[in-house]
Amino acid sequence: MMICAGALAHAQSGEQGADARQLWQLLDYVAVDYSGAVQGGEIVSEGEYAEMLEFTDTAASRLQALPVTESKDQIAALVQNLGQAVRDKADAARVAELAHEANALLLKAYPMPVAPAHAPDLQAGARLYAAQCASCHGAKGAGDGVAAAGLDPAPIAFTDAERAASRSVLALYQVISQGVEGTSMPAFAELSDDERWALAFFAGGMAYDDAMRERGQDLWNKDPKAKVLYGDLEAIATTSQAEASRTFEPDAARDLTAFVRAEPSVAAAGDPSGLSLARQRLGESLRALRKGEHASASSLALSAYLDGFEPIEPMLGARNPRLLTEVEDAMLAYRSAVGKRDAAAAEQVAGRLDGLFGQVDAELGQAQAAPLTTFLGALTILLREGLEALLIVIGIVAFLKKADRPDALKAVHTGWVLALVAGALTWVAATYLVTISGASRELTEGLGSLLAAVVLLGVGLWMHQKSAAGRWQAYLHQKVSGAMRRRSAWGLFALAFIAVYREVFETVLFYSALATDGNGAALLAGFGAAVVLLALIAWILLRTSARMPIGKFFSLTSILVALLAIVLTGKGVSALQEAGWIDVLPVAAPRIEILGVYPTLQTLAAQAVVLLVVAAGFGFQRRSRISKG
Repeated sequence: MMICAGALAHAQSGEQGADARQLWQLLDYVAVDYSGAVQGGEIVSEGEYAEMLEFTDTAASRLQALPVTESKDQIAALVQNLGQAVRDKADAARVAELAHEANALLLKAYPMPVAPAHAPDLQAGARLYAAQCASCHGAKGAGDGVAAAGLDPAPIAFTDAERAASRSVLALYQVISQGVEGTSMPAFAELSDDERWALAFFAGGMAYDDAMRERGQDLWNKDPKAKVLYGDLEAIATTSQAEASRTFEPDAARDLTAFVRAEPSVAAAGDPSGLSLARQRLGESLRALRKGEHASASSLALSAYLDGFEPIEPMLGARNPRLLTEVEDAMLAYRSAVGKRDAAAAEQVAGRLDGLFGQVDAELGQAQAAPLTTFLGALTILLREGLEALLIVIGIVAFLKKADRPDALKAVHTGWVLALVAGALTWVAATYLVTISGASRELTEGLGSLLAAVVLLGVGLWMHQKSAAGRWQAYLHQKVSGAMRRRSAWGLFALAFIAVYREVFETVLFYSALATDGNGAALLAGFGAAVVLLALIAWILLRTSARMPIGKFFSLTSILVALLAIVLTGKGVSALQEAGWIDVLPVAAPRIEILGVYPTLQTLAAQAVVLLVVAAGFGFQRRSRISKG
């Protein structure tokens, strides 16, 4: 609906669009401020009453300048009745009803954008308010800023409960965008649309306190009518507290209004998802932490990542890997603060996350990526994910060739081929059948990485032990031959399958995200180029290993395999942290994903343990060889 409205508004001439917006603003101004001019049929402020008369007359003339539509006569009749009600000093509720009815028809007859494209950044709104508005309206919105004394009329008090009940967020947005003639309120046209909406939502929530917002949240969770009334951002932006009172009791309408204006992401897409859901869950987590509900705060923090941010992670990773890393680190830091029950630190990290989410919104809200960007993304993703699996498989294949065991090669080739088939089926399932949850993805990567690391660690220690043994050919034929027939063949199959599938699984998700940009040819070209490069690397490795003396081959390969075990351990523990299986304690360390190095105590400790095992194993074997000879 918003897209259509925006397109139609753009199709109007600039002058007509401005007239419609100004007319809407005038009518809304009358609905909100009339009670300050007339009470009980008596004028209480001559200046404000004169302003109401002027605004209704101006509204009638502005309407005449608009194009003819089916509803124009009906709107004109309502505006005429509104002017007469003001002249008759009618009840404020009747004046507001006529003004809102006219505005509702106006939006249908002359469509214009009435809501932000995505959930606004309220922290950005707070910063803008402090910089642009507090000097007049006051730090708390009470209309008592340092510059207010010399202004006539006085600045609006956003904390005025009666006015707040009649005012919609859209009304505030229009005032911020257009200014108010005859007052000191200027237009803030220099602000972006997102900034004006953020400022409007922040100002629109200043009349409410945390207790109201918490009661509103309970109402949102318990009463289905709340989600019907506020089904999307348009409903939140256009519905005033007074209008919500037609559905709920006055106090409930006030509390619900307080909540949805503070957490507009709950209705950003009807059913929140992506960043909207991440923001919502973070907000709920902070409130739970403040109330001492630590288990709930931790669960909601995990949901913010797995259910909110993680599904869009592949798309962001394909477009801006640096930003993805910043968000992941911040979310781990937030969960760590929650785990320590440190509300102050959690709020600080949540503020940083809100800013990062704004950057993610801007990144993903851009037009589709250029073909070159898609090509480079497809190329680097497959190279990054494929190289690790390639090293493992090539190491196994080279070893079996050195051992003259072509029969065991069949198990390895079957393993990686079936992994590719399983990856293709995963792509079909993820695209057409089911949605792969964030927890499932992280658990698959984490457990697969750790299992492969354990196997590789054992293989590396064994190969290093044999690297200095003499009479290799006799040993391989007599000892390895029988050992590789049954159980070891299955082990090699499993290792090849796990090593390749975990990388294919990750690649499928990233490629699905890249495919949404529509650059199919560039995607395929990047995929093809990466396959060629991986094949070239495989050929070079196999040729090099074939010419290498067998003792040296085993020595170097054992070191490579041990290093891969350390890398996979770091990646596995990190994935299980993101799935919520392992706690998070950030430390001051670099993040080097290609080496499996992440800035958390748990990942670094796990890698240190594996490194110590490798060092101890290699050292023991070396001392054993020296003692023997």
